[in-house]
Formats: sequence, structure tokens, C-alpha cells
Amino acid sequence: MEAITLYELNSLVKETLELSLPDTYWVQAELSEVRVNNGHCYVEFVQKDCRGNGLVAKARGNIWRNVYSILKPTFERATGQLFTAGIKVLVEVNVTFHELYGYALNVLDIDPSYTLGDMARKRQEILRQLQEEGVLDLNKELEMPLLLKRIAVISSATAAGYGDFSNQLANNQVGFYFHTELFPAIMQGDGVEQSILQALDSIYERESEFDVVVIIRGGGATSDLTGFDTYPLAAAVAQFPLPIITGIGHERDDTVLDMVSHTRVKTPTAAAEYLIGRMQDAADLLVDLSQRLNQGAAYLLTSHKERLLRLQARIPTHAMRRVAEGKLYLTNLRHHILQGAILQVERQMQCLPKLQPLVLQATAQIEKRRFQLKLMEQKVTDASPDKLLARGYSITLKNGKVVKNAAKLQSGDEIVTRLKHGETISIVK
Repeated sequence: MEAITLYELNSLVKETLELSLPDTYWVQAELSEVRVNNGHCYVEFVQKDCRGNGLVAKARGNIWRNVYSILKPTFERATGQLFTAGIKVLVEVNVTFHELYGYALNVLDIDPSYTLGDMARKRQEILRQLQEEGVLDLNKELEMPLLLKRIAVISSATAAGYGDFSNQLANNQVGFYFHTELFPAIMQGDGVEQSILQALDSIYERESEFDVVVIIRGGGATSDLTGFDTYPLAAAVAQFPLPIITGIGHERDDTVLDMVSHTRVKTPTAAAEYLIGRMQDAADLLVDLSQRLNQGAAYLLTSHKERLLRLQARIPTHAMRRVAEGKLYLTNLRHHILQGAILQVERQMQCLPKLQPLVLQATAQIEKRRFQLKLMEQKVTDASPDKLLARGYSITLKNGKVVKNAAKLQSGDEIVTRLKHGETISIVK
């Protein structure tokens, strides 16, 4: 039996493959590994079982430097996705076999639209699952408070977008005051999902202290957006009890996070402008209510004034009617009183012979008391100071008190002498 060397066998395999597969082929596969060395990119293509995650095929791939330097930026610019493990791609390859390194696929081109379609399909799957669970629009259905003053911010503390957001709020032209608190999070890379979920948990524990949550990410590569397209993060945002505003600095496409949040704006600065605008709307509403209140008060005052004038015009007629009614009432009352008095007098006249001695006795007592009162009145009148002054007497006062003894006066004392007409002031010498 004639033997051949391994190299000879591999050379035969290489020759056979090159003769059997001379063309290029478009292959659908998933990147399970991506390594770059000296400008060359070495990947591993896999295909998984559609009923599970088991592998049904695997191949090594090479993207040489001259191709990779063009392919990578073109792909990432078109898809907004890093050329990294875990994504599905459609690549043009030719089949090679090396005696030392074995079977491999040389990548010549890539179709970004295929990857974009797969990314869109994943987004739609997440949205469809949220829809089936009945939570897709829960955050959108929350009522945005009229005054957005207490703001929980999820962002990187060192991000330029966070600085722009804070400066925009602090230096707004109207002078509105906002209280913001930062809940730091990783906004790009593999830690985005877990980091934002932790920040949301921290805010949830203090839910009553905030009016709204703002998730912002300024600048950076659009290829870092994959972290915002995960089911756990989308479900948490959709079911969060506070309205969530997203401004993650990506104008072209909406992430799943944008689709489930209450309000989506393009950039952190736009998020700040939205909050200022909401505050301005509230201020305008207060001004409008104030104006309407003033107008309403003026209308009420005018209406009541007109009503008072109408009532005032009716007062004379009403008063005259009431006076006439009163006179008639008094006339009738007097008539009834007179009739009653006459009847009473007639009854008393019948008893008069029996009462006459008592009446005479009472009359005598009354006359006696009247005489005594006149005598007392005369005595009081004669004893009054005015009566004495009228006779030519005078009264001397010191410090408002009557002086009865001249010996109690001292040199220099001021005394007042009161006469019938006027008074004089003297100094004792």
C-alpha cells in the first residue's frame, strides 16, 4: 500500500475544493467570535438550531486588512451596530483550504441591510411580547404632571450630554427652578442594561420624591445603542410608575427604550428644553387663569353693582308700600286698642264706687310726695356752686382742689379763682 503525507493529503483537499467551489457565495451566519490582530480580523461563524441554541454548523473566517479597513466602518455606519460577536450577518465569501490552518471562509463583502433587518426583527419581537403582556403603553398612558420640578436623571456623570442638560436647565432664560438628582449609570457597552435597571430600582424606592425620570446619553457612537434594545430594560421602563423621558442622542432610529417611554426627544438638550417648555406652559396657564379670575371678578362686581342699582331704584316704592301697610296696621291696631280700652273703662266704671276711697287716698299721697320733691329740689339748687357764684361768691382751687384754709398755701403756689363769669390765676406771695 502506497502512503502519502498529511501535507500531500491537505494539498489534495485544497485542490479539490478550489476546483469544486470556484465561485463566491453569500452566506447567512452568526458571529460567535471576533478577534483583530495586526489589522486582520478573525471570526468564527456559527449556525444555531432554529428550535434551540444548539450548533448545527461552524466555520472559521478571515477578513484581511485591506477588506476589513473598509468593511467595518461601512457596516457600523449603516447599521449603527458594532461589528462584534452576537450579531447575524450576510457575508460574501470564497472557500479556502490551507495545508496548515485548514478550512476557512475568506470574507469579501457584507450586506448591512440583512443585519438591520435582523435587529429590527428583534425589536419587533420585544415589542410584540410587551404587547401580548399588556404593558407596552403603560408608561405612555401615565399623566405627565403639570409642574415638572423634581427630576431624577439617569446618565453618566461625566457625559457631556449630562452637562449640557444640567446647564440648559440651570440657565433657562425665564428663571425656572428645577431640582435634579443624578442616578449614575453606564450608557454604552455591555453594562448598559444592568446599570440602568439598578438606577431605576433606586428611583423606585423614592418614587414620591420625583415628578419624572429622564434617561439621557449625549454623543458617542451610534453603535452603542444595542444596550437599549433589550427586553428586561424595555419591560422595566414600560411598567415604571413615573413618566420617563428618553433623550439618548440618536436621531435616525428609535430604540426599544424610546418606543416604550412616555416621551422621546432627540438629545439631552432637547430633554431640557422639553422640561422648560412644560414649565412655561404651566406658567402661561397660571397667567391665563389669573386673567380669567380678574375678568370674572370684574364681571361679578359689575353684575352685583347693576343689581344693587336696580334694588336701590325699587327702595322708595317698596318703602312707601311698607309705610302705607304700617299705617294701615297701626290704624287698625289703634281702633282695636280704643275699643278694648272703652270696654275696660266701662268695666272699671262699674267698679268705681268701690274704688273711689282708695283713689282719693292715693291721690293725696301723690300730692304729698310731689311737694316734698319740690322742697328737696329747691335745697339742691340753692346749694349748687353756680348759685353761690351768681351771688358774688368765688371758689379758690389749687391743683384742681378747693382751698378751704389759707394757712395751707405757700409762697409761689399757683391758685385759680373761679367767678360766675370766668376765672383768674394768681401766685401766692
